[in-house]
Amino acid sequence: MECTIRSAREDDAGEISEVILRALRETNAKDYTDEIIARVERSFSPDAVRELIGRRTVFVATIGHRVVGTASLDGSVVRTVFVAPDVQAQGIGKLLMTEIERTARERNTASLTVPSSVTAETFYARLGFTAVRDSYHGDERTIIMERSLDNASP
Repeated sequence: MECTIRSAREDDAGEISEVILRALRETNAKDYTDEIIARVERSFSPDAVRELIGRRTVFVATIGHRVVGTASLDGSVVRTVFVAPDVQAQGIGKLLMTEIERTARERNTASLTVPSSVTAETFYARLGFTAVRDSYHGDERTIIMERSLDNASP
């Protein structure tokens, strides 16, 4: 599997939206209620994703011409890290996070924060992030995790 990481383009919005929605429905649904998934889905329509591409540094992972993952950097906050369910656990998320960290280091960012889903907490912990507190939006639990980039290897 040859996976490439590149900056997202506006015309990727539809495919990015599809990856996010599939991951929410097939992966995150194991840890969240249908109501929470439906609420989160509304934030990731193709138009909403297009807007995010204009506001954040957004990356996509591609295999061939297919978008299979995405991650974004919003200042020092990592957001919207999703990998298509059929290619999860193959290192794509780690490749995206390596690119996020490289970009953050270029910008002299001292640390990264990620509002992690319950589903992704173990993934981020393996990358050196530490849980610092829980955050709740109604009954939706998010784990706020941080990682220093000082002298840390990517």
